[in-house]
Amino acid sequence: MALAPKPKDFPRIRGALKFYQVASIVTGTLLLLLCAEMLLKYTPIDLELELGGPRGFLAFVPSGTTVAINISLTILIVHGWFYVVYLFSGFRLWSFMRWPFLRFVVIALGGVIPFLSFFLEARIAREVKAYLAAREAEASTPDTSTTDPVEATH
Repeated sequence: MALAPKPKDFPRIRGALKFYQVASIVTGTLLLLLCAEMLLKYTPIDLELELGGPRGFLAFVPSGTTVAINISLTILIVHGWFYVVYLFSGFRLWSFMRWPFLRFVVIALGGVIPFLSFFLEARIAREVKAYLAAREAEASTPDTSTTDPVEATH
């Protein structure tokens, strides 16, 4: 029998879910920006995005010629660090919900496979909210099986 989340953890699960949802959307967006940046840099286009250089406030420059702030590198670093935040948020939700380990692996893949984090965020949020609503509904319904009188026979 699988372990179920503890009712005392339901408020923490809601908080962990919100944190996961925000981290998932930010990580997914940064991943899409990273993919676009990699397509620009590692294809025959061979461009990088530069901020505040001699070519203007924001300009595409040939790869390796940035002299100001390299936005392409910044996107790479920010996504990498935010992926760690995303993993932490996924781990926190996974541990509160007491899901199998494979579920955490799928959540972790959401930060490295483009668009997957958006689909997982919607699906997991729907699942967790439905689960919590069902558990709270059954907890608020009085259990009549324990209140029925038991007849004793000799």
